[in-house]
Amino acid sequence: MSSEMPPTTTSPISLERRNSLEKAIQNRPEAHELREKHILLKTNAAPYSSACSATRASTSPTYRQPEQSHCFSSRKDELVERNILPESTAAPALQSHQRELAAAMRRDSIEKHLQTRPSPAELIKEGILEANENPLDEP
Repeated sequence: MSSEMPPTTTSPISLERRNSLEKAIQNRPEAHELREKHILLKTNAAPYSSACSATRASTSPTYRQPEQSHCFSSRKDELVERNILPESTAAPALQSHQRELAAAMRRDSIEKHLQTRPSPAELIKEGILEANENPLDEP
């Protein structure tokens, strides 16, 4: 048995095209050459793999659960840090109510601080504003 199959006459690819494809396959670069030229990426690298490499090295290959949960939690921490995910331990169904409550608490806090804000006369008396400066007058 030979490794080459003779071209059949019923093949949809012409003999010229078949020879051209075989020549191209013989001259194509190896995978390591494509990686060196940054055409082919490393397939074993995942976005969170560098964060988990220390855990992988220290755990046995048969016990994978803590490694995976560590990777996902560090990925979640990164997303929270970048303000992509909300920093919340509440259930997803409750998170919208939690946001509404936080916004209402911020509004109340701002209103409270605005009520205790000193008047322009007090600021002039303390030397923070000059007598000819009045923030309430429009220019």
